[in-house]
Formats: sequence, C-alpha cells, structure tokens
Amino acid sequence: MEFILYEVDGAVATITINRPKALNALNSQVLDELNATLDAVDLNTVRCLILTGAGDKSFVAGADIGEMSTLTKAEGEAFGKKGNDVFRKLEKFPIPVIAAVNGFALGGGCEISMSCDIRICSDNAVFGQPEVGLGITPGFGGTQRLARLVSPGMAKQLIYTARNIKAEEAYRIGLVNAVYPQEELIPAAQKMAAGIAAQAPIAVRNCKKAIDDGLQVSIDEAIVIEEKLFGDCFETEDQKAGMGNFLAPKDQKVKVVEFKNC
Repeated sequence: MEFILYEVDGAVATITINRPKALNALNSQVLDELNATLDAVDLNTVRCLILTGAGDKSFVAGADIGEMSTLTKAEGEAFGKKGNDVFRKLEKFPIPVIAAVNGFALGGGCEISMSCDIRICSDNAVFGQPEVGLGITPGFGGTQRLARLVSPGMAKQLIYTARNIKAEEAYRIGLVNAVYPQEELIPAAQKMAAGIAAQAPIAVRNCKKAIDDGLQVSIDEAIVIEEKLFGDCFETEDQKAGMGNFLAPKDQKVKVVEFKNC
C-alpha cells in the first residue's frame, strides 16, 4: 500500500490514511487501497478498528480536487459511487470503527468520519462540507449522514454556507463524542477501542447491527430486529461465560472475562 498504513495491536487495528503532503486527500488510489485494507481485516481476531490520518495537520482534507476538476458528468457520478461504496463498506463493517480526527476533516474527510460508529477529535480539528463553494454537492454521503447525525436544519446550514466549524462547535452539535488535546487523541482512541474489544464480540457486533438496521425502519420493525439479534447471543460461549461469571460465588468470579469469537 502506498497511501494506507495498517497496524494491529492485539484485538485493535488502526488504519492510517498516509498522504500527508496532500493533507491526506482522497483520490481514487487511496479509496482503492482503503477498500482493499478493509477486505483484509481479520475479523476473527480484530474486534475494533481505529481510522485516522497521518501527521498532526489533517485527518482527511477532502477529495482530491485536482483529480475531480476535469471529470465529466458520468465520471463525476462514478467517482461519487466509488467513494460511497467504500464509505458504506466502512459504515456497515461488522465491528465498531472509531474515527480519531486530527486536524482538517473537510468534504470527504468529514464524510468518512461520519461513516464511522464513533467520532472523537483533537482540539485543532476543523469540520466542514465546503463543496458548494467549488460548484458541486457533497458526493460521498455528506447530504445524508450529516442530516441524520445532527439535524436537517443544522446540516442544511453548514452545507449551504460551506462554513467550517471548529472542534468545540462540532461537539456542541453532536457531530463528535469528545474533544482531546492533540497529544491525547490517539491514546484516547486506543483506550476506547480496547474497552470495546474487551466485551463479548458477538454481542458487540449484534448491538451495532441492531442500532444501524433499526434506524432505517419503524420502531415496531426495529424491535423485531433487536429480538432476533438478542436471541442470537444465546447458546454462545460468550453468553455462557459472561452470565456464568456473574452468577458465580464471589470467591470464584474473575475481574475480566476472556471472551472468544464463536
């Protein structure tokens, strides 16, 4: 991989978009490499994924404007589909994904962060959808995910004005879960990921699926989805280990249950 770094530490993996000279901008090659990296994640061992950008200036500054500037209508639509396909794969990834946003998260950078389950950012982070100032719309899901994450009115204001917002405002409107000093961002992401990875993996995956699938349907349909995924957890080794430890005599309990993929 030329532009993607992939590291595994126990049950936590980190994907770093590594194109710092271009502020980690997304071009076709980056999207292809990210897609291949996601396909290569060993889901039998990795339980949580962190996505970040190389350097301290930029998470992802956006899609590569140089590449986009000469596209035809058909090519523009195809480029949008390429980005959407990769971001949708990230969004539907079976395990939780944490975006550790360091610096600029503009255009495609904001959009890829919104494809993750959880967003935390550094205090120098800047978010925005500046596309209308370039004569285009957000093309990698920005018009859809931003309205769902904050509110339609706030999303429209940010998109229509092409205004960038700093970390504090992103936190205020609910776009990110927490803001950290820059030097604490990756350790905070790693600590959160380790906490997720320590839980029963089947249960965590089923929770992600229940939330994501349930948001797309009525509450009555969503409850049925939850019931099925709840039931699927029973008779697994993880369920037996977790409940068995809870019910064990005090002197036989363990502080940390060693859950397994099963």
